[in-house]
Amino acid sequence: MDKSKIKKVVLAYSGGLDTSIIIPWLKENYNNCEVIAVSGNVGQADELEGLEEKALKTGASKLYVLDLTEDYVDNYIIPTMQAGAVYEEYLLGTSTARPCIAKGLAEIAIKENADAICHGCTGKGNDQVRFELALKHFAPDMPVIAPWREWDIKSRDEEIDYAEAHDVPLKINRETNYSKDKNLWHLSHEGLDLEDTGNEPLYEKPGFLEMGVSPVDAPDVPSYVEIEFEKGVPKALDGVKMSAKEIILKLNKLGGENGIGLLDIVENRLVGMKCRGVYETPGGTILYRAHEYLESVCLDKMTAHEKQKLAITYAELVYNGQWFTPLREALQAFVDKTQERVTGKVRLKLYKGNVIKAGVWSDYTLYSEEIATFGESDYNQADATGFINLYGLPIKVQAMVDAANKKKGL
Repeated sequence: MDKSKIKKVVLAYSGGLDTSIIIPWLKENYNNCEVIAVSGNVGQADELEGLEEKALKTGASKLYVLDLTEDYVDNYIIPTMQAGAVYEEYLLGTSTARPCIAKGLAEIAIKENADAICHGCTGKGNDQVRFELALKHFAPDMPVIAPWREWDIKSRDEEIDYAEAHDVPLKINRETNYSKDKNLWHLSHEGLDLEDTGNEPLYEKPGFLEMGVSPVDAPDVPSYVEIEFEKGVPKALDGVKMSAKEIILKLNKLGGENGIGLLDIVENRLVGMKCRGVYETPGGTILYRAHEYLESVCLDKMTAHEKQKLAITYAELVYNGQWFTPLREALQAFVDKTQERVTGKVRLKLYKGNVIKAGVWSDYTLYSEEIATFGESDYNQADATGFINLYGLPIKVQAMVDAANKKKGL
């Protein structure tokens, strides 16, 4: 990259530690270039407060705040949930947000006729791949600046040193400096005491959890919730119709209050290392469980089993930043077809971190009580004799051949 040609840079800006110090760093190392900050609102709520003032104070010429919440839910979260995509128990909260944000980032970069796009992802993480693969799709000729792969800063402590030296205001301190990612789907925690896999997460410590409480502190009385789906998309909560975004936000509150959705995981990052993180996904955990429950009565066996296999591939594509690829789109076409009859209502009981099935109803259910009953029915049990004879024929033939060959001494 010819730095002399970089006059205007569009920065993916969150206002967190990394992106806050990147603004003065860019101006110091890229010819005092103009820096346009872009924040993609995917539901990080209070993290957006005071963002414009902070961006301008640290050297940005302007700040765009893009409301991506509806897009994020409808075009990234819901399709991934419909696919049943789970990466090593992780419900892909960061993974689904990155392509959505990167799309908005590329649109602003093109609109502003920028010379480069910059992000604050580390060289150790997955997000650098997710951002840059999406940018290759929407702005294939746009240079990308990744300071973590250039600068001499080696740790978050050194980042704080840099911030203090450049009068960059921070909302964190060295003692509470977890690396976090927050959106309307989840909150992740990494770093500090979590880097030692022998340490139990501080779930009961005030301020650690932000989206809910520990199951230990949850109410002793269960809560019930009913979710209605239409073609695999959540459409109503407890009988009240609302958008998928509104449903997720209400489930976040309800799930958080009941200690739902905590995950402590050592996951396999794309770059090859294992990393320990703690995730809060209260509403998402409830929604996944409800959708799976409804599918259990609406999908035939072969479709359900094939979908489970492909869900692993779908999850890996999302985790690895390959959202905008022909294979992910082809898998989505399969998923969309499977959802045509996933319509109905699910009731769940939430109790101290547990999501318990409490009822499912659908006009498309393939479960027949009349057939499955232990009582009297029109099912002819004698039909099983012929079925078993035909189903077991290969086993019988193999046994006969083996017995004959044994007599021959073979």
